[in-house]
Amino acid sequence: MTEFGGREGDTALSRKILIVEDDASTSAYLAKGLAEAGHAIEACADGRDGLFLASEGIFDLIIADRMLPGLDGLSMVSAIRAAGIATPVLILSALAAVDDRVDGLKAGADDYLCKPFSFAELSARIEALVRRSDRAATEPQKTKLSVGDLEIDLLARAVSRAGRSIPLGAREFNLLEFLARHAGQVVTRTMMLEKIWNYHFDPGSNVVDVHIGRLRRKLEDGFPTPILHTVRGAGYRLAVEG
Repeated sequence: MTEFGGREGDTALSRKILIVEDDASTSAYLAKGLAEAGHAIEACADGRDGLFLASEGIFDLIIADRMLPGLDGLSMVSAIRAAGIATPVLILSALAAVDDRVDGLKAGADDYLCKPFSFAELSARIEALVRRSDRAATEPQKTKLSVGDLEIDLLARAVSRAGRSIPLGAREFNLLEFLARHAGQVVTRTMMLEKIWNYHFDPGSNVVDVHIGRLRRKLEDGFPTPILHTVRGAGYRLAVEG
């Protein structure tokens, strides 16, 4: 593991960046350029070391190669996200196919840059990622969601409609929260399978439809207007209509 310090006088813009890259020349190139830009850099060459360092939660950004010894880059990122660490991750890889980039983003990376790359583009992407992260950190987190007369308390995990409490199971609550965060938009079965069941493929079952049916009955039975709508051939939408 290697550390590189930023320049004096740049602390206002300095970020602490972890580089996980097993190619020595690429790692040195990144570390030198980012340190000259004023950032504090720590570098390692193994996915397991990268996961250990990332778990400290002290970095503003992680730059990781995809092909790493010990633990590959995608597995490392997945483990980071599973541990609840929200540090932005930029994957660097020579694997440039669309499916490769999609796999990287699905694993939990925030951005994916293909090798070879220009340092100017890398710097721009870093700036965009940390700016987005800073904005998310300063914005107040919502603790309640509402759609019409439907109220969702995220902290208490409680749901009510028109003041009437609606008991939901854990999976039903997670499904309703996801729909409410996309209120008015069509949410596809694929989106729900990936987010709620963590399936990155369609298992060919009707698990989504069964849960939607149960949720709809709880949200609508005894109420005058529907709120969970089927969009034929597309998915479902949580919205007040009419």
